[in-house]
Amino acid sequence: LHAMNFSYESFHSPKELYFIETDGYVFYVGEFIEQKLSFLERPLSEQFSFALCALKAQEETRATTATHIRTIKQIFGTRHSDDYLLMAEGFLKKVTDHREFESLLPLLQTGKQNLEKGATRIEQYCGFLTHTDFVPHNFRIKDNTLYLLDFSSLRFGNKHESWARFLNFMALYNPELEKLLETYIRDNRSREEQQSLHLMRIFRLLEIIAYYVGTLDRSDGAIFELNKTRVYFWSDVLKATLAHTTVTQEIITTYKATRDSLRSAEEKERQVGLH
Repeated sequence: LHAMNFSYESFHSPKELYFIETDGYVFYVGEFIEQKLSFLERPLSEQFSFALCALKAQEETRATTATHIRTIKQIFGTRHSDDYLLMAEGFLKKVTDHREFESLLPLLQTGKQNLEKGATRIEQYCGFLTHTDFVPHNFRIKDNTLYLLDFSSLRFGNKHESWARFLNFMALYNPELEKLLETYIRDNRSREEQQSLHLMRIFRLLEIIAYYVGTLDRSDGAIFELNKTRVYFWSDVLKATLAHTTVTQEIITTYKATRDSLRSAEEKERQVGLH
């Protein structure tokens, strides 16, 4: 990542302390980055600044030549519009296999149809470095520097995939930041980029809905009910996104109350810092 000659922004990562490949496993130990405040505990202006700088840095790395593609293909992996559409088809099939979610299928099909109609726009912004799980627990901030974690989530794909993951996350955890970043995109980016981001938000919502549906066959009790609740919540977010609006605060509040009543003590501890 740091050696690519077509990356025009520097990425900060924890110092590598230990690395070994053995018996089919990779072991990596990085320096612990101690931060005084978690991302969501910081003032809104700081959250906006850090997030925008990190997202723009990813956009500054784009594979545009055959040499670039050969350099990154076996290391990071690539995604193009056909890949996104194929994955979306898989998401829909996973939900279709669970009859109890039959009522959600028209909504999900509408999302998939939007992706199909927008395939050209998706492809237009492919070839960029993107972090497919760009959310606060995958970066830490120290001395005004954002350190990126979880390098296994780096891909070359649509430039707005990181944006989409981050905005969908903030729809739940910080709607104010979601609105600020959407305003930035609306005021500073082309109509085509706005369309691409909208399509990627739909794609990532189909993905998270299918993910939680896929957990139900191997869960029971409170976890089963919790993940069902998550399916319906993210479906509400998808419905709002398709309508170019935001999910209501009432839906968020109701979801959080239900979620917290079903969470185990272990998960509550793991989610400290996420409101």
